[in-house]
Amino acid sequence: MSKSIVIGIAGGSASGKSLIAKRLFEAFESEKSIIIIRQDDYYKDQTNLTMEERIKINYDHPFAFDSDFLVTHLMELLNGKPIQKPVYDFVNHTRSGETECLYPADVIILEGLFVLENEDIRKLLNMKIFVDTDADIRFIRRLVRDVRDRGRTLESVVEQYTTTVRVMHNLFVEPSKRYADIIIPEGGKNEVAIDLLTTKISSIIHQNMI
Repeated sequence: MSKSIVIGIAGGSASGKSLIAKRLFEAFESEKSIIIIRQDDYYKDQTNLTMEERIKINYDHPFAFDSDFLVTHLMELLNGKPIQKPVYDFVNHTRSGETECLYPADVIILEGLFVLENEDIRKLLNMKIFVDTDADIRFIRRLVRDVRDRGRTLESVVEQYTTTVRVMHNLFVEPSKRYADIIIPEGGKNEVAIDLLTTKISSIIHQNMI
């Protein structure tokens, strides 16, 4: 197998990171082995905490993630070894206890809030992407997602957004945009950006095969 390339996709909560990752996966799955890793699955294990304690955690701070574990898994994939990726349970605010076996691939897509904020992760990226979406759009998307998919109440989503999400975004996520090679407005519905990305990724894959 040729050398893997790692694509990092960062941006605010509900900015459209996952949609871009999905679009890229679909663009290359027929010709290259490709996997998606979501940084969210590397939230720290909190099975030792009560539900009351878990709810109080600031999940929008870099310290909420086990970044060392994520870096270790990326290094293992780059060294040709499979990994047992954790699976996070957003309803119970901890790891589910299940894992997903991922094998080394030609293209590794890593998406998450702090993919560009963390220096150790940045060093492993061949391409760094930041999804730049207006705050009001991100909030509406997050509200719908958390109520529909994660068992949250409207009041809890609004409180979390105003007390931590917005503050942490301004402190950590937005400043990481300066590390991006490419900034994409409005996420996965930006067809021009998707076309440019697929062309560039194809170029990198070709160079790695030489």
